Amino acid sequence: MSDHKTAKRGLGRGLSALMADMDISGATASQTSREGTMIPIEQITANPDQPRRSFEPTALQELADSLRQRGVLQPLIVRPHPRDEGLYQIVAGERRWRAAQMAQLHELPVIIREFSDTEVLEVAIIENIQRADLNAIEEAASYRQLMDRFGHTQEKLADALNKSRSHIANLLRLLNLPDSIQDFVKEGKLSAGHARALITADNPVALARRVIDGGLSVRETEGLVRKKSEPGTSAPTRRSSGASEKDADTRALEGDLSAHLKMQVVINHVDSGGGTLTVTYRDLDQLDALCQLLGGN
Repeated sequence: MSDHKTAKRGLGRGLSALMADMDISGATASQTSREGTMIPIEQITANPDQPRRSFEPTALQELADSLRQRGVLQPLIVRPHPRDEGLYQIVAGERRWRAAQMAQLHELPVIIREFSDTEVLEVAIIENIQRADLNAIEEAASYRQLMDRFGHTQEKLADALNKSRSHIANLLRLLNLPDSIQDFVKEGKLSAGHARALITADNPVALARRVIDGGLSVRETEGLVRKKSEPGTSAPTRRSSGASEKDADTRALEGDLSAHLKMQVVINHVDSGGGTLTVTYRDLDQLDALCQLLGGN
């Protein structure tokens, strides 16, 4: 019994709430899970803290046409409104609710759950991550929000969301890029692969514009970044040992350490199993901070 309660309180509870066959015990609850309780659409209100603010009109219209023909196949998840008696607030399914209004449906199937404000936000963020049309920056921002607000680690997110840790780590690194490059990704002008290649560049914004103007591939972008970062001495030697072929986990670890230290960190493995870890500081203040951190002060 205690294990069950613990599992429901963590990230897994938010995920289970999004599944069509929700983990609910008892015959009545099971039936509600499959069929949903029908509620007049005017009694359902949006979640003001919904992390997704934009809903693409064309996609909404397509969903509305589908709902008009087939009805709402997956119930919305709602909770009793915290302030207005008789109303229900959406926990998951706002897009379906908006499309149902466009389709002029009068009632919707819902699953009513008791969620706190914190749990509502957690589930809304998780539902946001599940969306197929989420761009890399939006997905990364959702991971960051889950980590900052709820204390979830990359490992816990990877396990709960069925993602690899390197996938989550690589996306989180994109949030270290300048806002203009993040906007390029949101607008579809750059892919996540292009953006990752620009993370280590000295002048990422200028290179990003060259990539967009020239229609460069990810591989060509990586080559451009390498070329621009090789002033003449150490860089070629470092790459000749195979650093350009770093695996995703190594690049992710570099990103994690760089973000934590706020300094550039480069990890180079060698075939013998050892390697070097290089931390680049930009001034004496950073060097002093690094020394204090290493000294445990």
